[in-house]
Amino acid sequence: MAAAGNGLAALAAAVQDFVAGQQDGRAAEVAAGVKDGNWTVLQLVEALGSCLENTDPRTRGRGIQLLSQVLLQCYSLLQEKEVLHLVLFYENRLQDHHLVIPSVLQGLQALSMCEVLSPGLAVSVLKAIFQEVHVQSLLQVDRHTVYSIITNFMGTREEELKGLGADFTFGFIQVMDGEKDPRNLLVAFQIVRDLIAKSYTLGPFVEELFEVTSCYFPIDFTPPPNDPHGIQREDLILSLRAVLASTPQFAEFLLPLLIEKMDSDLQSAKLDSLQTLTACCAVYGQKELQEFLPSLWSSLRREVFQTASEKVEAECLAALHALSACLSCSVLSSDTEDLLDSFLSSILQDCRHHLCEPDMKLVWPSAKLLQAAAGASLRAYHHITRSVLPLLLEQYTRHSQSSQRRTILEMLLGFLELQQKWGHMEEDESTLLSLRASVCSVVFSALTDPNVQLQLVGIRALTVLGSLQGFLSPSDLELVVDHLIRLALHEKDFQSSEAAMEAAGSLAPVYPKVFSGHMVPRLEEELQSEREKESSHDHCSLRQRCLQALAAVSTHTSIVRETVPVLLQHLRKVQKGSEAGSTQDMVFVCQSLHRVALQCQQDVEGCWFYHQTVVPCLLAMAVQAAMQESTQPLLGKALLEEEVLAAMVPVISAATTHLSPELAAQSVSHVVPLFLDGEVSFLPQNSFPCSFQPFEDGECLEAQRRLVALLMAFVCSLPRNVAIPQQERLLRELLVLSCSCNCPFTATTAAKCFAGLVNKHPAGQQLDEILQLAVNRMEPSLAEGPCRMQTLTLLLWVTKALVLRYHPLSSHLTDKLLGLLGDAELGPAAADGFSLLMAESPDVLHKGCHADVRIMFRQRFFTDNVPKLVQGFHGAGPDMKANYLKGLSHVLNHLPKPVLVTELPTLLSLLLEALSCSDRVVQLSTLSCLQPLLLEAPQIMSLHVDTLVTKFLSLTSSPTMAVRIAALRCAHALTSLPITVLLPYKARVIRALAKPLDDKKRLVRKEAVAARGEWFLLGSPGR
Repeated sequence: MAAAGNGLAALAAAVQDFVAGQQDGRAAEVAAGVKDGNWTVLQLVEALGSCLENTDPRTRGRGIQLLSQVLLQCYSLLQEKEVLHLVLFYENRLQDHHLVIPSVLQGLQALSMCEVLSPGLAVSVLKAIFQEVHVQSLLQVDRHTVYSIITNFMGTREEELKGLGADFTFGFIQVMDGEKDPRNLLVAFQIVRDLIAKSYTLGPFVEELFEVTSCYFPIDFTPPPNDPHGIQREDLILSLRAVLASTPQFAEFLLPLLIEKMDSDLQSAKLDSLQTLTACCAVYGQKELQEFLPSLWSSLRREVFQTASEKVEAECLAALHALSACLSCSVLSSDTEDLLDSFLSSILQDCRHHLCEPDMKLVWPSAKLLQAAAGASLRAYHHITRSVLPLLLEQYTRHSQSSQRRTILEMLLGFLELQQKWGHMEEDESTLLSLRASVCSVVFSALTDPNVQLQLVGIRALTVLGSLQGFLSPSDLELVVDHLIRLALHEKDFQSSEAAMEAAGSLAPVYPKVFSGHMVPRLEEELQSEREKESSHDHCSLRQRCLQALAAVSTHTSIVRETVPVLLQHLRKVQKGSEAGSTQDMVFVCQSLHRVALQCQQDVEGCWFYHQTVVPCLLAMAVQAAMQESTQPLLGKALLEEEVLAAMVPVISAATTHLSPELAAQSVSHVVPLFLDGEVSFLPQNSFPCSFQPFEDGECLEAQRRLVALLMAFVCSLPRNVAIPQQERLLRELLVLSCSCNCPFTATTAAKCFAGLVNKHPAGQQLDEILQLAVNRMEPSLAEGPCRMQTLTLLLWVTKALVLRYHPLSSHLTDKLLGLLGDAELGPAAADGFSLLMAESPDVLHKGCHADVRIMFRQRFFTDNVPKLVQGFHGAGPDMKANYLKGLSHVLNHLPKPVLVTELPTLLSLLLEALSCSDRVVQLSTLSCLQPLLLEAPQIMSLHVDTLVTKFLSLTSSPTMAVRIAALRCAHALTSLPITVLLPYKARVIRALAKPLDDKKRLVRKEAVAARGEWFLLGSPGR
């Protein structure tokens, strides 16, 4: 008893402190006590007794506030009988003084969330609120409480509220009427949506409900700066649009409003009206639209014909498309007029005649309107094309100028693309099928026109026609192939040639037999005849186009089986030849093979055929050439050129990356023994004059060692779950070769191959041992000896491999690299190495070849190493500072800009100092780093404007073109700084930028014009 008495005394003290002492924190303590069972809600009400009956409304208000705050935290603990009494108490208090009402509403909000609320109480509470509370005279937070009560009851007591009928709708209309706060409007709009979506009775209040919401249309709201609520204008627009477009019952009121707002001078009002109309068409039917169709079409037509805004035009076309789709979907009774036909007829009447004027302003707006309406349904498409397609074909024949024909063909193309959207064509309905001969004639004539732009449109039209199932006859297809070959090989303009190849690639999967039977043999024949002609520039160009066309058309497995042998045969012939241009020829073939590889990566069958055909063939040719180089130095030399081997690398890589693990394991079991043991039995034509030993010593084997590049392309592209046979031995051989080989190309590829394997190697003792072996090998070689540069290259690639996978040893190797920045011989190369560490590598150590690349490795590298670079810069001698600046600028240049902006204040002084460095690489890297920062962090950069202006203007006279261009771009970017900061420098900058206007390089002059123009406009009205 004593304990209970003490508890009630503590409760009474807490109540007294809250009510009289204004200690708001005691409410949380009382709520915690109720939750813990120290006292009940009934005891709290008893303790509040005198407060609730006090004659002072402020005291009563504080008492009810305490009770309500406790209920908001403890409503789930209440019993049904307690809820009943509390509801009756709160309803009664709604008639109390206005100071008390906010706290009463808080209590009702808590009770509205109770699951044990008795039937009928929700209706009783809402009736009391509707009758007793003038909601719009309350503060925003209290109005929000009322909306929350309504939302809670609609979620849990839907059937009870529906029993109120239209009275509930009317009551809510009174509550919402005059609401201005965007936070409350979002909730109110949601309530209206629920009223309609859940079929509450609107009764005679449809217009009133529309009026109470449509008065906010169009939304005109600009959020205040630093708004903590984060409500954007777009949120309100979308919420209101969902209300207005939620029911056809609003149509008779909404459509006149939308037509009125379309005529507004405000673009935002036009856009909102058009987007709302589009949304309405999804729920309206023919009956709702019928009365307003003429006015809607008139407004849409006027906007498209007259507007200068692409946004408004696009929304008008979307609205017209939606209207046409809505009318297409309406179900017609036997006595109902087909509004779609009459609507489309009015569109044709107003637009069709403009298509006869290809030089006039309204031709394209008219074509777009017709296409928007036609694209809504197949029925609409047939209606419009019956009238438009014959007219366009007639106009094409009537006009002879290429520019006019191009306009007409582009319009025709738009309608052809719509047919492509519908796919199938019925013989009895399709206008296009009935006009097949005329359409083909027009398109083929465009392909033979000397005007390049008309040719390009013709090629696009040809691609669309080819994609229409059953449209082109066999004879048409042969003609298509003839045109594509002519354009691809013999058209002087590169654009037409490239477009023809792309078209062939698009159509080949649709007609694989036609292209493999007609186009591939023709291309092979052209290639063969060109091989036999003199190697003039024109013939080289034609050979290149043949190779490109063979690659472009290889978009179907059956065609790949035809083209790949042709390409490989051509490569063999080039290898056997001895022309001066054979190196470039080989590169062209490799580029074509690479394109084919990329095109068949997603097809399992095609990918495996390509891999087992191309990879052994390339390896056999390379091994043959290397052995001939060893025994007869004049033969096969072109294939061993760095340029050719570098072109082979992406071919083998692309052929390997998408192999399944099973097929990759099958292939690796042949390739690795080839390089380690000279096992050549799997290669075609494997009768070689001597053994293949790329990892053995000896000058005569130098050519064989170069082929490690091909090994790198293969093993570094394998999926990570493919086991590599004799991997430890292979790693040791690569390690030795990368440190000891005198050929930079071979040493670098060996280092990259070693790094690629290390990156994917599973963590464990074996990896630790091989890495320790590498460190032990690198450290003495870096200190002294003839192979320091090769060892540095290995260090860079191994460091990159470990940095990407967050290996613990990466920090030790990075420190070693930082130490080399102070080395007189290796310092500059080590500084350039930071670019290698941060940049994307094209051939190894990237995600495309399954490397282990962790997210945000650049940010981690930055955090760990930039402080060391800065410290090293401050401690370095004058001759070595440039190395640290170069390394720093490379790191910053590859860092995501949002990260860089946060670190800018501490690093900006060093970046400015880097601009004074004489090293062109440092200058270029720093300028590339600063340009985006001028746009993204103008306030920080403006503090150093004097230094920036001086440095940039000085570098516009650099002897290096790339530096001049970058400096001018930075000078241009300076104009994004605050105008007040820049105005004192305006005259000086304009004078200085006059000099690069006369630069001997066109690209420099172009940047100077752009930059100087912006400085001239600085401070002018409207800027």
